[in-house]
This record gives sequence, C-alpha cells and structure tokens, in this order.
Amino acid sequence: MIVLSVLTALVVLALVTQAGIVALQRSFPPQGRMIEVDGATLHVVDIGPRDAGPPVVMLHGASSNLEVMRHPLGDLLAKRHRVILIDRPGHGWSTRARRQDSTPEIQARMIDAALGRLGIDRAVFVVHSWSGALGTRLALDHASRVAGLVMLAPVTHPWRGGVGRYNEIIAMPVIGPLLAYTITLPLGYFVAESGARSVFMPQTMPDGFVKQSATPLLLRPREFIANAYDLVTLKSSVAAQAPRYGEIKMPVTIIAGEPDKTVKTDFHARPFAAMVANAKLIVLPDLGHMVQNAVPDLVKTEIETMIANIGSPQAAAG
Repeated sequence: MIVLSVLTALVVLALVTQAGIVALQRSFPPQGRMIEVDGATLHVVDIGPRDAGPPVVMLHGASSNLEVMRHPLGDLLAKRHRVILIDRPGHGWSTRARRQDSTPEIQARMIDAALGRLGIDRAVFVVHSWSGALGTRLALDHASRVAGLVMLAPVTHPWRGGVGRYNEIIAMPVIGPLLAYTITLPLGYFVAESGARSVFMPQTMPDGFVKQSATPLLLRPREFIANAYDLVTLKSSVAAQAPRYGEIKMPVTIIAGEPDKTVKTDFHARPFAAMVANAKLIVLPDLGHMVQNAVPDLVKTEIETMIANIGSPQAAAG
C-alpha cells in the first residue's frame, strides 16, 4: 500500500511537472535565433547597432539565462554597441546533446563556433559568476576571438567546500532525473523568489526580477540537471586551468564586491588579477554578487573604456 501510494504521488508530480514545463515555455518564449554547433543548439539574441566597433558578447552564470545579462546592462550597452547575448549550452533556450558537456572548455568551444557562424572575428566578452571560468577559457583557448574581457564577480579558482548537496544529488544517475522530473518544478516554484533574493544581498532584489529574468525556466528538468552538472564539475575545471592564467595577454577588467558570499572575492578575483599582466581589479564595498544589476552604469563605463582603448577595427586599419 505504501509503495502504491508513493508511485501514485510520483506519477501525479510528473504530470504536474509536464504541465508546468508547457506553462513556463509559453510564458518565457525564445527571443532570438538558434545557431547549430557541434554538440549544441545555442539561443542567441543580437541587439544594437552593427557598426559601432567590436561587439560585446555577454555570458551569464549558473542558475540563470541570457535575460540576467540583458536587463539592465545589455539594454544600456545596446544603445551604442552591438550586444550579443547567449544562453549557455543547456540553459534558457539553448540545448546540448550531452549533459556531461558541462565544462568551461567544452562550452567555450561551442560559443567560439557560434560566433564564427555569426561572422564575429573579435569581441569584448562580459562574463558573470560561473562564466568567469568560461571567459578565462575563451581567453586561453580562443584568444584571437577575445579582444578584451570584463569579469563580474567571477569564478576563477578552486574554493573551499562544495556547491550544495542538492546539486550533487541531481547530478547523480537515476535518482537525479527522478527528482528533477517530479518534485523540482513544483517545489522550486515556491522557493525561486527567496533563492534569487539571497543572491542579491546586501542589495535588494529589484521588483519583478524573477519574471523579467525568466528565472523559472531553470525549473525545467533538463535545464535543472544541466545546471547541476555545470556546478559539480566546475571546481575541478578551474583547478585544471588556473595555472595557465599567466598566458592571458588581452586587457581584463574585474569588478567584484567585498561582501559577496556567493563567489568570494579573496578566493577568485584577487588571485586571478595577480596572475594576469593586463588586469584591472575594482573591488567595491557593500556590493553583493549581482554586479550587473547593482552598478550597471559603472560596468557600462568600464566596458566602453575598454572598447575605446582597443579601438574599432576601422580605426586600427587606418
């Protein structure tokens, strides 16, 4: 009787999850185009003028999608610059063929290929959190594509501890998908707001952020599992690539907050800046993890300063 009750509950939760997936995808449809690369289909939103120097490519962190980078920072930049926002493989409306394609190395290759399809030779990359590791991997493995790198509260080095037990469970075979396809979406719906709010501290989360950023898309099983894989494999990935950071030669600007409790500045931004020759480190007091939301005008100014220093391809040719 107990077994039957459990099975019935799981079936009901699975049906609720499937209905929830349909509702979420209707509420937050794709906003851009799909680009096929080896191992993934990437969702790309391309906004702003085409003739304003090197484009700006924006890459979001974990548990999010390209909308986190679009509002307000991407929209501000797009008034004067071409801005390309990409859902990382497996996130938002991007897919990936294998859940195991979770490392910065593999995702950097996919994003480099997508930019090649768009005809973009060089760009300034703006990366947040998890994508700090991705941005550095692009700078290491695809340096000709990276004109400059602006890093917001970036992950760059191994840290103490893990990434949350629930991520480790979701990344496990059998039990992970079982949970993801039954309880994750119904439960997550009720805790998404509080979870997002905690990442902003000590700043206050903007009203309507969860909806504007399409954060509920994360609760879909395939994305929740992909996100877990990204997180549980990240520590070993940055441990492997960190010794190479001295190879990075393009200009780099890092903006981080002193009380950021999600990605600690002393473990990541400071040691990374010390290893990179052309790095500029800005550490702000009373700034939390969501740098692009808390100080968008400062970030915009730093990006535009970098673009001006790099110069447009036409100016360089002249």
